[in-house]
Amino acid sequence: MSSLRAVFCALLGGALAIAPLIAGAQDSDPWETIYPGGDTQCATGTPYSFHVRRANPEKVMIFFNGGGACWSAGSCDISGKPTYRPFANAEAGNDPRHYDGAFALNNPENPFLDWSQIFVSYCTGDVHMGTAEREYTREDGTRFTIAHRGWANSSAALEYLFSSFPAPEHVVVSGGSAGALSSPLFAALIARHYNEAQITHFAGGAGGYRLPAPAALWQQWGVFAAFPDWYNARGETPDTLTMPDLYRLAADAAPGVRFHLFDHAYDAVQEDFLRMLGYPADLLPGLDANVAELQAEIPLLRSYVSPGEFHTLLRYSELYSRSTNDVRAVDWVRSIINGETVDDVHCTAPAGCRQ
Repeated sequence: MSSLRAVFCALLGGALAIAPLIAGAQDSDPWETIYPGGDTQCATGTPYSFHVRRANPEKVMIFFNGGGACWSAGSCDISGKPTYRPFANAEAGNDPRHYDGAFALNNPENPFLDWSQIFVSYCTGDVHMGTAEREYTREDGTRFTIAHRGWANSSAALEYLFSSFPAPEHVVVSGGSAGALSSPLFAALIARHYNEAQITHFAGGAGGYRLPAPAALWQQWGVFAAFPDWYNARGETPDTLTMPDLYRLAADAAPGVRFHLFDHAYDAVQEDFLRMLGYPADLLPGLDANVAELQAEIPLLRSYVSPGEFHTLLRYSELYSRSTNDVRAVDWVRSIINGETVDDVHCTAPAGCRQ
């Protein structure tokens, strides 16, 4: 098993239907599971679902889950060793009931206890932005089809957000890993819908992708077909759009959003995906360069770089255990969602970032 697959497996532990099916919320279970139907589906055509917990209707946290990505027969084939989550179920890591961190409802330190939460499952291998259906060919010549239809799934969750919470005061738009990559787009989209609300962004585990525009990925997934015209006002193309550019476009379209990035200095999953994409490198130099360039254009963007190789933050107990330069990650997050302007936090390089 490759190092990427080993790390990834370890971390695992559209038209909409008029009347989506709701499973779930027993008296002892605060979460509802929503089956939106319509054009939604996972990579191999299985049903898509997401999860909702209703608390304060004026404060809503929406989280776009992570779970790898795929763009080739070897990475997408579920009969082999796929590098993404192909299903929307708990076994594929798509159920907040099985997570810690921001979803630990029994932890009094959880900053989101009184917030309504929407957990957007991810099962299409396209960082939530795909609009394409692609056929892949195995080495033995057999073929299979993958629905990179993450945009339809994400749109279903957004439609639920907009209809169920018509006038929130504050929305936190967050994501982990693959969900962090697309989170700037969703933050801008949500900000333009709720033009009277405070919109705060938080992305975990995706800040270090410093590489040329991944045109093959954008084209394979059909990402540009998802972009609203107002989002791509700079006229980017698959050959020019880098991953950090998603922040630049979002800041142009929704200048009131405050963006926040959390990364571990040598995040093993990000480093492995960089290797798979043909750009092997230690993560930290590229991460620091990305943040510096983004902050030059987006002055209110803030970054927290923690030591080590762990991947993401909000789904795990590391939200409470991580501390860098005497700033606990949970306190940084709490300050952010309380509307405060936080300082950057960075491990002491180089030795202090390797811990």
